[in-house]
Amino acid sequence: MAIPPPPVLRPAPRRRRPVRKWFALVPLVPLVLVAGWVAWNWPVFTSALAQLHGADPGWLLAAAVATAACWVPVCLLRQGAVLEPLPPGRLLASQVAAGSANHLLPAGLGAHVVTLRFMRSCGISATRGCAALALYSLAQPIGRYALLIALMAASPDALPLGGLMPAERGGLAVLLLVTVVAVVAGALWWVRPLRGAVRDFLATALTDVRALHAWPARALALWCGAVGFPALQATVMVAVARSLQVPVPSLDIALAYLAASVVAGVVPTPGGIGSVEAALAFALVGAGSPVVEATAAVVGFRLLTVWVPLLPGALVLAALVRRKVI
Repeated sequence: MAIPPPPVLRPAPRRRRPVRKWFALVPLVPLVLVAGWVAWNWPVFTSALAQLHGADPGWLLAAAVATAACWVPVCLLRQGAVLEPLPPGRLLASQVAAGSANHLLPAGLGAHVVTLRFMRSCGISATRGCAALALYSLAQPIGRYALLIALMAASPDALPLGGLMPAERGGLAVLLLVTVVAVVAGALWWVRPLRGAVRDFLATALTDVRALHAWPARALALWCGAVGFPALQATVMVAVARSLQVPVPSLDIALAYLAASVVAGVVPTPGGIGSVEAALAFALVGAGSPVVEATAAVVGFRLLTVWVPLLPGALVLAALVRRKVI
């Protein structure tokens, strides 16, 4: 009698973990934060809306078009930071979602998390993905500073930048920067595994940077995106101000926006909520705008560039999470 072969043991199919209910509510957090800010500043918000009700619709339409165009340099900048070609549709969707996630954590960490998960889904390793995010974080302010310096050279007397930040806040910012650098240096000195991981990360980042700049198409995408995004944002600010007939030259308005965005970066609030509004309003008033018109222009600018895109961004973020794209 033949002995039957032993049964083949097959591994049990892995059960997909269901998305936790609380995680599905994460895309709603930015909406709650913005709603809280609006409720806290309700008198200012309603006054600004009353001013915007009588704004020139043609200029507002131009501002809306420039706002939609801002996604192009963002995608160029993301693509320019990696060697692998990223799928254009998913890249655009991930950046729309990242715009909403940017309000979850300070210093743009929410957007970086979404982008890193997107790059991981495209087959890019975690180390190279972090290196791409580091390059993005370096190129973006360089592009902003380069544009700011160019406008300052074109109009050196446009805006007294020294008044944008009081001396005590500037000293506090320098002290905070020195403290952070000291803590990071101490951690690298005492924790040997961390030092090795950072050394490997820097080696990977430098290798990718050399390879990217040896490829003209990637280098062009990187730096055109780095300069194009703040240029389009400044264009939106100028169009909103023109719709309200703010009595300040357009070049001065663009310079005020760039200077305020640099100063607001000292206070890394989620999505710049509060810090950007205050710095931008102060810069416009310093450039010669009345307080009422400056406040209305800032609220209109933030409505178009941040608050209105929050809802579609939250919906896209939820869809990408549900489909395991990020």
